[in-house]
Amino acid sequence: MVAWIKPSSTVPYQTLLVGGVALLASAIISIGFQLTSGDIAKRQAEDRLVSLRQVLPSAPPGDELLRNPVTVKDEAGNDVVVYRVLKDGKVDGVAYQIIGQGYSGDIVLVIGVAPDGKLLGVRTVSHAETPGLGDKIETAKSDWVLGFAGRSLSDPPPEKWGVKKDGGVFDQFTGATITPRGVVKAVKQGLEFFDAHASEMLETSNSGASGGLHE
Repeated sequence: MVAWIKPSSTVPYQTLLVGGVALLASAIISIGFQLTSGDIAKRQAEDRLVSLRQVLPSAPPGDELLRNPVTVKDEAGNDVVVYRVLKDGKVDGVAYQIIGQGYSGDIVLVIGVAPDGKLLGVRTVSHAETPGLGDKIETAKSDWVLGFAGRSLSDPPPEKWGVKKDGGVFDQFTGATITPRGVVKAVKQGLEFFDAHASEMLETSNSGASGGLHE
């Protein structure tokens, strides 16, 4: 004869089983994170270095560029980590992350700026813009973003820092004006940030700070 188990008697067992499975899964995830966190951090540093080199042509070999960044407060009180190229005791160029608003959300960019305020380069780090339209901000899709090199707050003048549809000098994309408009605005703001904090960024006695491009 098969003995019937009352449903109520299975509750503690099921609770223990679910709890045990949850603990086991948590332990596996924790161990996996510990085993891979070092590799992940290394890969992130490598990716960061690639982006920085693209906007800082005079960057030294190795990872020296990542070792002694300085942290500057923006107007909202947020920390902006600034990476710098040092030559002969002077700053030869700086790079930091900026964020623009595109059609589908944030557009994360990194810009390089020379001591005289001219752009050394602009590159897209991440975005969620429409493939085939807004993704032309990637150098793999278009050379549009390369057109910022050599520009400054006076070239073009402030009122011309916009896409041509808005009376500016920068091209927009066919069928996608919002994306380039957001990038142009962000780059201009990035230059204004440099203009406001140049003394901090170019001061070679600043102590280093660790962190990402923009915390």
